[in-house]
This record gives sequence, C-alpha cells and structure tokens, in this order.
Amino acid sequence: MRTDVLCLGETMAMFVPAEPGPPAEVTTWHRTVGGAESNVACHVAALGLRSAWVSAVGDDAFGTAVTAAVASFGVDVSRVAVDQDRPTGLYVKERDASGSPVRYYRRGSAASGMGPALLDELPLDEVRVVHTSGITPALSDSCLALMDRLVHRPRDFTLSFDLNWRPRLWADRDPSVLRDLAAAADVVFVGADEAKLVWGVEEPGQIRALLPEPATLVVKQGAEGATLVEGDAELCQPALKVDVVEPVGAGDAFAAGFLQATLAGWAPRARLRAGHLRAATALRTHHDVGPSLPPEYVSAMLHASEAEWADAYVTGDLS
Repeated sequence: MRTDVLCLGETMAMFVPAEPGPPAEVTTWHRTVGGAESNVACHVAALGLRSAWVSAVGDDAFGTAVTAAVASFGVDVSRVAVDQDRPTGLYVKERDASGSPVRYYRRGSAASGMGPALLDELPLDEVRVVHTSGITPALSDSCLALMDRLVHRPRDFTLSFDLNWRPRLWADRDPSVLRDLAAAADVVFVGADEAKLVWGVEEPGQIRALLPEPATLVVKQGAEGATLVEGDAELCQPALKVDVVEPVGAGDAFAAGFLQATLAGWAPRARLRAGHLRAATALRTHHDVGPSLPPEYVSAMLHASEAEWADAYVTGDLS
C-alpha cells in the first residue's frame, strides 16, 4: 500500500505547564511530544490517510516516548532511526494565547545527525507526497545536505515544503538557502509574517514574485485567512473565527488539511477551507494535535456559503 504523506523532520519531547502561572513559578509539567513534521503526519492520519514519519531519536526514554506518541495516531514510524550516541531533542512550551516563545534543547540531537544517505533507505517510489520544512536544514550541515539532495533529486512524488521560520536555529547559519529549497518544491506553505522576516516581503503577490517556481503557493495570514496562488490565479479564503487557546501547531494542522484536500482533488476554495477547519482543532487545545471537529460540521462548512462561513464561530477548549 502506498503512503499518502511521508513527513521528514525532527520531533522532540515537549514539556508544557500543568498549572497556571509564570513559567518560572511552575513546578509541575506535562510531558508530551512536538515537532512540525510529525504534527502534519498525525493530522493526516486523523483525516483518514496513510501517513509516515521519518526521523531519528536517541536511545533513551524520551525517544521511546516520542516514537510511541506519534505511532498512537496511526502514523507509520517504522523508518525512525534510533541513534546510540545522540540524545532526543527537548523543548519547553509556555502557555499563552498570544503566542509565547518555546525553549529548545536540540543542539547535537539525534535528528541533527540525519544526512543525505537516509534517502537511499526510503521507498520514495511508494509515496504520494513528501512533506518537510525549513527547520530541518537549520539543524546541522548534514541535515542541510539531506534537504538539498531531497529537493533536487528526480521525483515522482509531490514535494511539500513549509517555511517554518525558526530564527534561533539560523543564528549561525545562512538562511538564504531557504528560498532555494522552497523554489524547488511543488507545494509551498509560508506565513506572511515569516516571509517579511526572512525575505522582506509579506503580500501574496510579492511572495509569488520571489517564488515563481512552485506550482502551488499558500500564504498563511493568521486570523485573516490564507491565500492560494496557482499559476496566475489568486484566491483568498478568510479564516474561521475560533476561541483560541493557543496558536502553536495551527500551521501544521492547516498544512495537513490542505494536503488531504489536494490529494482528494478538491477545488481551490475547499482546499483552503479544509486547512482552516483542521487548524481550528489545534487552536482549541494546548497540544499540537487536538481532537477532530465533528465530521458533519466539517462537511457542512466545506459547502457553506460565504456568509455562513463568515458567521461561523468555533468555541470550546479541547485540552
């Protein structure tokens, strides 16, 4: 059986506060997992497609927990390597609906040891979409070499790339490679705010002028919505109004919903709506992957009029 979406990138053990208050005063934390690419894989699996996550973890309790957690969503983790020498990466996430910073402890992690030889071990001829992001090339020289080989090799699959700008990871690296990596992909996701920071442009037309190569460009504009640019056509779909618990992970959820709809051959507006509907599941929880919306609600909203969409309001904390 073919894999619908294979996601390649690091996932870490994640700690979130188990009690309210400033992070410096919190004494109890929940351990969970988090990683952009595995988030997409988990959302894709929840949407009923076959997904796989490829990465490396340490030979430690965190690595075991990370792999088990991703697998619990129905994701194929059989290609996850266990590094005997490097540890599993860690990060700490603060709680704040406005978007708090996260604290990374990933230098020298198992995933940073991935390199281009990894591609020789993957059955890429059995994959419909490979999804990755701008996080991976920032992890190490070998990870950059891996990404460079991935985007420039002959392929029969669709290559999906999310910019996922992480400024701390690029402090000692040249981020200009991100444009080249994005230009070589078939589907590109980029936040307008990210594009402004990395490339100095933020309007969809400006970003398209910078990235004319990808067949599909999706510009995520936060609470305003998202714009799809394919060929000369540009379509903006407003976002759903949502009671936001926390925004972290919503972009990964959007990407999963959009990719699922794209593989299903849906029309442009429905693809954007599918992304927004999936993003709502992440916005309503402190976790990166939250419970799905009721199928009947999703179906109704995919076919709703513009007025009905504009009036919709997704409420409730699903933590």
